[in-house]
Amino acid sequence: MPELEPAPGRVRKRLFEIVFHADDPLARAFDVVLIGAILTSVGVVMLDSVQSIEAHYRNGFVIAEWFFTLLFTAEYVLRLAILRRPSEYARSFFGVVDLVSILPTYVSLVLPGAQVLLAVRILRVLRIFRVLKLANYLDEANTLSRALAASRRKILVFIFVVLTLATVVGSMMYLVESEANADFSSIPQSVYWAIVTVSTVGFGDVSPITPVGKMLTSVLIIMGYGIIAVPTGIVTAELSRENRRRRHEECPTCHLDDHPDDANYCRRCGTHLRHGPDERRGLEAPESTGPARTAPPGPS
Repeated sequence: MPELEPAPGRVRKRLFEIVFHADDPLARAFDVVLIGAILTSVGVVMLDSVQSIEAHYRNGFVIAEWFFTLLFTAEYVLRLAILRRPSEYARSFFGVVDLVSILPTYVSLVLPGAQVLLAVRILRVLRIFRVLKLANYLDEANTLSRALAASRRKILVFIFVVLTLATVVGSMMYLVESEANADFSSIPQSVYWAIVTVSTVGFGDVSPITPVGKMLTSVLIIMGYGIIAVPTGIVTAELSRENRRRRHEECPTCHLDDHPDDANYCRRCGTHLRHGPDERRGLEAPESTGPARTAPPGPS
């Protein structure tokens, strides 16, 4: 999410601290209440999809849905109203999630009629996107997102290698199995089998019957166990690098606890950090414990 700034005014700045941060009891209480509302609203949507429950509590579900929709609408409008540049939040990931989570209820008002019930049902399912709002309240989610972004090229190369391997092995299995096994009726079907096998999922809907095919399957399964560790190692390395880059020292004034390693001052309020890099490097001159050395006398 881009760096957001509060709009001018003491009230808006205070609301900004409460809504977008969790550095004091009131802000943390706001987050806890909102998280509880998100989880409850998602639970209502899930229960509403169970026909036996929906038949008995239909009116209650409608009331609850409108309550949560109005609550999240007020929260969305509040977030936009207290920002200096509301469009930055509206275009961000969490801003889009906030909008998607409330739109289906309003859109269902303008799509009446039995012929569009299916469309309304799809819109109701979109309300599950509210659960994505929870990531906005987890500091670890930001660290994980930065690690994934840093490793995206390596992961893309890894996916390309896996797809290439699945295509080659799937084509080989088509040549080996197609004559004796109807499951391998085409190369795409064989590639599907290779992807399922190398990922160690193994649905079992497509399986070889020839000795050579079984040997290739065994080799691919063993390779799959080794391949699984590759993306895990890539992301773990980036997470470790991200954790080394950021030092979790709490600011004594605003209590923000994620500062870069080279920070001497809090990035939010400007307070001097107690253990900044200047102190860690020991820039103060050490006290002398022995006689001072003098330079040798030069030529007279």
